[in-house]
Amino acid sequence: MTPADGNSERQLDGISASPGICIGKAYLVDKEGVDIVKQYYVQPNTVQDEVNRFKTAVKQATEELRAIIDETPDDLRQHAYILETHMVLLKDKMLYERTIEAIEKEKINAEWALKKIVANVKGMFLEIADAYLKERAADIVHVSDRIMRNLVGAEQVNIGAIDKRVILIADDLSPAETSQIQLERIMGFVTARGGRASHTSIIARTLGIPAVLGLGKATQQIRNDDLIIIDGTAGVVIINPDEETLLSFEEQKNRWEEYQARITRKGRLASETLDGVKINIMGNIELPEELVSVLDHGGDGIGLYRTEFQYLSRPDFPSEFELYDRYKDVVDVLAHRPVTIRTLDINGDKAIANGSMADEANPALGLRAIRYCLKKPDVFRTQLRAILRVAVHGNVRILFPMISSIEEVDAAIAYLDETAADLQREGIAHNRDIEIGIMVEVPSAVALADLLAEKVDFFSIGTNDLIQYTLAIDRGNREVAHLYNPLHPAILRMIKRICDVAAEKGIMVTMCGEMAGDPLHVPILVGMGMSELSMNPHAIPEVKSMVRAISTTDAEQIVADLLKLSTSEQIDKLLHDTYNQTLKEKVYNGHNGVAAHH
Repeated sequence: MTPADGNSERQLDGISASPGICIGKAYLVDKEGVDIVKQYYVQPNTVQDEVNRFKTAVKQATEELRAIIDETPDDLRQHAYILETHMVLLKDKMLYERTIEAIEKEKINAEWALKKIVANVKGMFLEIADAYLKERAADIVHVSDRIMRNLVGAEQVNIGAIDKRVILIADDLSPAETSQIQLERIMGFVTARGGRASHTSIIARTLGIPAVLGLGKATQQIRNDDLIIIDGTAGVVIINPDEETLLSFEEQKNRWEEYQARITRKGRLASETLDGVKINIMGNIELPEELVSVLDHGGDGIGLYRTEFQYLSRPDFPSEFELYDRYKDVVDVLAHRPVTIRTLDINGDKAIANGSMADEANPALGLRAIRYCLKKPDVFRTQLRAILRVAVHGNVRILFPMISSIEEVDAAIAYLDETAADLQREGIAHNRDIEIGIMVEVPSAVALADLLAEKVDFFSIGTNDLIQYTLAIDRGNREVAHLYNPLHPAILRMIKRICDVAAEKGIMVTMCGEMAGDPLHVPILVGMGMSELSMNPHAIPEVKSMVRAISTTDAEQIVADLLKLSTSEQIDKLLHDTYNQTLKEKVYNGHNGVAAHH
């Protein structure tokens, strides 16, 4: 393939959503017409007609999603829950009832009422600090877009009807649209909006196709039939590459595909270092359906089962029985392997549709996680009851998030003991003899590590928040996001202290933040003494491969050397210089400075 005549090469930098490289012609997905909505008032005697028009649009959207679910290919069946969630959102009180209420009370057209309600709901989600949960705002938008297209009579985008081999370019793609992708035709995709935690990104990683999201004005800068390269690993898109760039990326693409085939075959092999030290490589999940992906990629268990999704977009809190059933789905499949269930890590009142809490100026520093649970004991006890009950069926561990003081741990354990006593009195089967862990993600927990270690069975380091709070950096702020660095000397010293204290006190230390899923960081974490790492399921094979390629003796030496350095740049250089031989077959040594994105 040669670039189009007269067009110079350009590079766009976005968010790496799904790794890999693809080269092909751009295909712009036309989604015009939905955003152009005007407000008008309806006569009192036609308000019911407007409500009925809205209900018909919702019914039509439900039928469309049901048809897509029925036609979902087998390799995406594990993600059908995402589309099921969208079907529930269509009738969600927060979206459905409030829109009808707005039509009736304000006597406005259905389109404007829907747009107004969605803006309010979206704002609520965006206040949530957790990146994964913040992305759920996109689900609300995707669902409302489908209703809106039916209201205005715009044609629904039919990805499945594309009959040529292309790379999709769109302002945004919903999970429903992404699930219609046919792998023999769609090589990869680029979107202007979206982030790594979006459902669209999750589906792209399952499909194994390269994707770069958050490219801003991509749809204005890329034209139909432009030759483009997607480097999903680096989050880079190259438009109209020159001959040299094209040849370089074709070589990288071949190396990547060979490497992926090899690494996936070895995914089920044990993760043991060259000198015989076993490192457990676990998966992070939000929903039971993701367990399939953990097992397929060779995971040794669940190192982090986030529970927040079960509290979102609903008019009330989940019951003990709902939580128990969801936990049991996972515990039953894993049998003796560990399942670490983290208690609620958001402000639950804000999560549910009828939340009554006042807005917080800075939710990341506000009433969330263990602080919220201790202030709302009924919500906390319900979750504790479900966890203690499901612990009868397998190897369950409990994890308390955002611990910043001894008092919080004492209070959380007291609630756990009281809950177990209640279950005992009621004659309900439960297991109080479970391991208790705390998330180490704020600097005060690092400072108190020696005292906290006396109270719990394990530490779980949440690097995403630890870096944010230690370096005072909001990753969502483009002005400072580049300063977010897990290899900052302060972060490495904090992790080393946590590991040293854990070893001294005889408790386990694990890591469940993004740092754990990067193979380049494995020598550091093993060298500091970690025996367990937990990550996105798709990172498991590569991390296990890295574990098998190093020795703990060498890893301990590299840690000693790294801790003498004073800048992130020096640490990064020594790490690359030392493990370049190990990493050279990975597609990190890219062209045109692509490697710098790592």
